[in-house]
Amino acid sequence: MKPIQYGKTQAQELSGIQQPIPIREFHGVSTFDPLSLSDSYFTDMRNMTSDDFPALVTRPGYSVLGAAGTKVLGMGVWKDKELHVVFNDGTWQRWNGSSWATLASGLDTAADWSFTNFQGNLDDVNLIGCNGVNAMKRYDGGSVQDLSGAPANGKYITTYQNRLWCAVGIELWSCALDNPTSWDDFDGNLNDSYRKTMESSKGEEINMLTGSLSKLTIGMPGSLHELYGGLPQDFNTKQITEDLGLTNNKSAITQEGFLRFMHKTGIYEYGGGTLPTKAFSERLGKLLSGITTDSVAGSDGTKLYFNLPPDRLMVYDPRSGVDAWSIWRDISATQIITMGNQLYIGDVQGRVLRLEGMSDGGNGITWSATTKPFNSGSLAQRQRWYKLWVMVELSGSLQVHLSPSISGDDWTLVQDIPDSTQPLVRRVIIPVSSFTRENWIRVRFSGTGWARLHEFTRQGRQLPIR
Repeated sequence: MKPIQYGKTQAQELSGIQQPIPIREFHGVSTFDPLSLSDSYFTDMRNMTSDDFPALVTRPGYSVLGAAGTKVLGMGVWKDKELHVVFNDGTWQRWNGSSWATLASGLDTAADWSFTNFQGNLDDVNLIGCNGVNAMKRYDGGSVQDLSGAPANGKYITTYQNRLWCAVGIELWSCALDNPTSWDDFDGNLNDSYRKTMESSKGEEINMLTGSLSKLTIGMPGSLHELYGGLPQDFNTKQITEDLGLTNNKSAITQEGFLRFMHKTGIYEYGGGTLPTKAFSERLGKLLSGITTDSVAGSDGTKLYFNLPPDRLMVYDPRSGVDAWSIWRDISATQIITMGNQLYIGDVQGRVLRLEGMSDGGNGITWSATTKPFNSGSLAQRQRWYKLWVMVELSGSLQVHLSPSISGDDWTLVQDIPDSTQPLVRRVIIPVSSFTRENWIRVRFSGTGWARLHEFTRQGRQLPIR
């Protein structure tokens, strides 16, 4: 009998399977339409940053240098080597890198301080500070003492054209040229003091001063002004805006010739020549609704920090090719300053924090990043999910949640990796069996500890449009 022979069965490949689509470049947060976003944006974030761009990494942690009272009212730096802090217990204290020393006490316990460095005809560079309540103070490297001759209620101290400048209500005051103890010399000389009433259609007082080599910028809650010139005879002011100003003196930061400042309607950028614009911050959208008179801005020399009470820091990385916003939590800043390329933050608990390390005072950092909804290219294209995976370094835990909705909190935990002490690059497969037939998927990565996200890859199977 002749045996029956059967042909070899050939495997049938599934039609419509796409090539894997990797994402290896992450550009922070955007609140624009999630279905129209580029793949490189996240719709929400917590304690992640662009420091290691194009990767996404957990923000730096902090160490607590010290604490006094229940709030930090002011921070200044003398000669870029000593950190000076005013606490709401009424003390002015100095940090020399290893210990604290109290330099003054009995100060007002509510008013914010501003600081600037100035020498003029003094023996050495002095750190000048004021709060509008106590007498203006100066630190000469040894002790804190009153700055004689200065207006008793001066606020928002700054320097411009070898002079100290401050605000007294609606008046702009300047000391004499190179003479920080002379504020009432009006003899018609080139080195005279200077004083001007800044008029406002809304009757507002000055609430911000910042100087530079070319101009002095004067802020009010509803307007912005500039003063030009080098001598009292040719000082002149120009109004820049009449319906846009600053929330407070702490909410402005100047870096690389640009002034970035916070107003109740958003975060603005001003470089001169044109009106301020908030184009660089518009992708944050409704997230900026929390700007108040307690908001504060700062910089570490690269990134810009904007605090929205109680504990949101909106962090902007302006580096070419990066242009990314991140959202940090769990830091309630009242003051932000840089010394020796190190960022220091004073908070609402009266603590002085130095950003460094991989934990917050010994506690693991809780982080998360939520992706946009991913689909198969066209929103009308039906599909099946085939594979998802992520390449990540971990020194802590990782949880991966999936959601089939464009927005909402219908998250399902699909992967849970416990604490890892070896931060090696590893591939983590994301199970999709429960979501195979969904038309789009959002992913939320989260954990506690430290993580660096290198790549997220998705692969799907397109189905016929019916």
